[in-house]
Formats: sequence, C-alpha cells, structure tokens
Amino acid sequence: MAHSIPRPGASRRPAPAVAAPARRGLWQRIAEHRILYLMFLPVIAYYVIFRYWPIVLAWIVAFKDLQLGSGVFSSEWVGFANFRVMFEDPEIVNVLRNTVEISVLRIVVGFFPPIVLAIMFHDLASRRLKKWLQSAVYIPHFFSWVIVYGIVFAFFSTGTGFVNNVLEWLGYARFEFFLSESWFRPLLLGSALWKEIGWSTIIYLAALTTVDPQLYEAATMDGAGPIRRIAAITLPSILPVITFVLCINLGSILFAGGEQILLFYNKAVLDSADVIETWVYREGLSRLQFSIGTAVGVFQSIIGMVFILGSNFLAKKYTGRGIW
Repeated sequence: MAHSIPRPGASRRPAPAVAAPARRGLWQRIAEHRILYLMFLPVIAYYVIFRYWPIVLAWIVAFKDLQLGSGVFSSEWVGFANFRVMFEDPEIVNVLRNTVEISVLRIVVGFFPPIVLAIMFHDLASRRLKKWLQSAVYIPHFFSWVIVYGIVFAFFSTGTGFVNNVLEWLGYARFEFFLSESWFRPLLLGSALWKEIGWSTIIYLAALTTVDPQLYEAATMDGAGPIRRIAAITLPSILPVITFVLCINLGSILFAGGEQILLFYNKAVLDSADVIETWVYREGLSRLQFSIGTAVGVFQSIIGMVFILGSNFLAKKYTGRGIW
C-alpha cells in the first residue's frame, strides 16, 4: 500500500486531547481504601486517648484548683492563680537558673560526643569489632537511673567507693563527692553522658550509611586525609540530622532530667541542684498541689515549643536546613 508523503508546509491535524481523569473526593478515596483505614483506627485511638487527650486535660487542670474526689471538670476554675503561685515563690529564680544551666550543660556535654563516636564507628574496618563496641556502649541506655546511681555510688561513695580507696592508697584524704556542690554537676553530667552516648549515635550512624562511599574514594585519591574527609564529606552529609537533633534538644531547655537529679541530690547541694522538676515534686506532689504541678508542666511545654520554633527558623535562615 502506498503511503502519502506530507508536503512541506502542510498543516497537521492536532491529536485529540486526552481527558484528564476526574479527581476523586476525600470520602471516595476513604471508601475505596476503607480496609486500610479500619486497620489504622486502633493507632488513631491510641494516640487520641493516651497522647492528645491527656494534653487537653493538663491544660484544663492548669487553670483549675483540682481536688481529689472532685474530678477535673467539677473543680473550681481559678484562672492564672496556679501560674502566679509559681512565679511568686521566692525560690523560683534560683530554680529557673539551675534548670537552664544544667540543661545547657547537658546539651553542650552530650551533643558532640555521639557525633564523634558515630564517625569513629563508621570508619572502623573490622565489622566484628564495630558490632562488639556498639553493643558495649548501647547497654547503659537500658539501665534505670537507680542502677546508674548505684554504679556511681560504688565509685564515688566516701566509705567504700573505688575512687576514695585509690585516693587513700595514694595518701590523700577521702572526699565527700556527693556532698560537694562543685562535684554534683560533673557527676550528674558524666553519668548521663555514659548512659546515653551510645544510644545517641544510632541516628548519626543511620545518616552515615546514606553517604556515597565513592566520595571518600575520590577524596582519598585527591590526597585528602581523614580529618579533611570528615570536614568535607562526613559532616556536610549529616548536617540535616545534626540540625534536627539540636533543635529537638533546645526544645527541652526547661527539662533538666528530674528523675536523675532526684536520685543524686541532697540538702547539701540543694542550692545548685534544685530544678523545676524537683520543685514540682516538692511543692506540687508532696503537698498534693496537682494543679500547680500541671501549670508548671504547661509553662515548660510553651517555652519548649518557642525554642523549637525559634531554633528551626534560625537553622533554616543560616543553614538552609531545619526540622520542616
């Protein structure tokens, strides 16, 4: 069969337009995937009942005078009276200062070591040694603070502590580490770092697995040493993760680790150890002032949200990366 050859300049007939598929509505998509949504309902119910509903109740209790037996909704509405009790307390200035100082020290002391440790693990050639070392540093994370305090006490107690035994063997007098204000925070921060440093490396190790090994090979061929490769390849590659972790840590600026401090502190170091969590335990729970304790928690959450939003804004402005 002969085919006709189109002449130059002859116009071609446009192809018929294909109609775009009609966009389905939300309820149509839900109806189509109803089985998946039904499977997801228990997850939604869990978060609503055990996560979001307690937040709503906490905000209500913060503005009420909760009494045992009365219930949340039957208690008297007192407005900002619970917040005034907190800010009018003469101890609150020292409590807030200690909280911020210990929180900042926790961020500074506990932020960089996991990054360094993760890079060291990533560069280990022996996979067997790497797995053994990772397991060794992960284990303390699963210890309760009671166990951690017992270990620290075994090392630094006055009577039978290992450190004091060494000091006495060297000819020095035994020292009361737990009664010294100058030693309270080093013991606090050191034990927290030992407990969490291994667990904190997991997110950085996961980020390092996404780095292309060919980048390291090319840098090595160009004569870059280990430090140069870390500065030029490793750190820029995990910068989004570092930014994310830093922003989240800044959100807990008013949470100084109350559970650990309650175990470590005593009256001798109260001036430098009393933080918001211990103040709430002493003023709120011990005296059954549940509304005051809840109001303090709401205040901490608001400040934490402000710090998260502010740090995310600054991170996106200066580094181009943020949480969202």
